[in-house]
Amino acid sequence: MGENTVGYVHSIETFGSLDGPGIRFVAFMQGCRMRCEFCHNPDTWNMNGGTAYTPQELFDKAIDYRDYWGEEGGITVSGGEPLLHIDFLIEFFKLAKAEGIHVSLDTCGQPFTYDQPFFSRFEELMKYTDLVLMDIKHIDNEIHKQYTMHPNTSILDMANYLSEIKVPMWLRHVLVPERSDFDEHLEKLSAFIDQLKSVQKVEVLPYHKLGVYKYKELGIPYKLEHIDTPTAERIENANRILKTHKYQTA
Repeated sequence: MGENTVGYVHSIETFGSLDGPGIRFVAFMQGCRMRCEFCHNPDTWNMNGGTAYTPQELFDKAIDYRDYWGEEGGITVSGGEPLLHIDFLIEFFKLAKAEGIHVSLDTCGQPFTYDQPFFSRFEELMKYTDLVLMDIKHIDNEIHKQYTMHPNTSILDMANYLSEIKVPMWLRHVLVPERSDFDEHLEKLSAFIDQLKSVQKVEVLPYHKLGVYKYKELGIPYKLEHIDTPTAERIENANRILKTHKYQTA
């Protein structure tokens, strides 16, 4: 690491309100290995795209908006998958923490492993991370593989590790009819979440089709064309089973 470290940024949101507490500067990193059927940002998948930034360049861009963050806001790095840029994140988060800025990491968790050198880099990153926002796509490993083209083992390992070291987590579950909206699986996911020690918030995110046009532009077949958004009743059911009211922080 050093002055030659760069990360590739897909896009930036300067007044984000959905990716952590308060108003936030959100950097969406380029590149993701997951291929979630419901993904609304397939334009972030390409590992070779994005705009190159050094940690200092991105921090200098973010700090211009500090006056808008108030006491609760700060910086969130999302994606794509930000952990594919872990050395960049460490330096970027260090710069933010040196200025007392609240820093959140929004990740799917798929790159996580206890293998080296990744794990030592992840341990270092967590020293400078205030909050992890994490998607759990599906609790059943076989369905998860069909649904995302990857197993969920590393994702659940990461959630358990964050629980052990008591890093605050916000967990999210995208509710997709015919995929993740089955009571049996929601109950298993609820039991998994209940045994974690540092969960502050659980959110049900209803599936939507706002990103379908991107698939057409990129020439990628969209596999969920026939699936509608979940009904209000199913959303309420998922919130009940996952006990989202229990974890509200605001």
